[in-house]
Amino acid sequence: MSNEKKLILIADDDADYLFQMEAMVKSLGFRVKTAESQAEAEKLLDEIKPDLAIFDLMMEQEDSGFILSYKARKKHPEMPIIIASAATAETGFTFDLFSDTDRHWIKADLYLEKGIRIDQLHREINKLLRL
Repeated sequence: MSNEKKLILIADDDADYLFQMEAMVKSLGFRVKTAESQAEAEKLLDEIKPDLAIFDLMMEQEDSGFILSYKARKKHPEMPIIIASAATAETGFTFDLFSDTDRHWIKADLYLEKGIRIDQLHREINKLLRL
């Protein structure tokens, strides 16, 4: 299946970043739906079945991305999820998805620091979608 058929959901409460990510992902040939909050993303997940999701970590709450990932995983267990965040830069707190403990409670397939380059994003999306 080609990129044009793949739908990617992007949720971020930073309108500028959301606009940039939407433009970047569309330029890679994917269809995009956006949500400006955890609540809006949850509503969209009831209406659509994205092929992949990219969630900001900190939206309404500091752990909105984790909550959203958990709920999305229950609804669409096979959907790859990327958490993109500036949390490390903002808080100094770091985590990854390498340990079994982190993978157990973080229901995402990949964690990326914001500021991701388009070539890196393209590579990671293709890997997760097995394109």
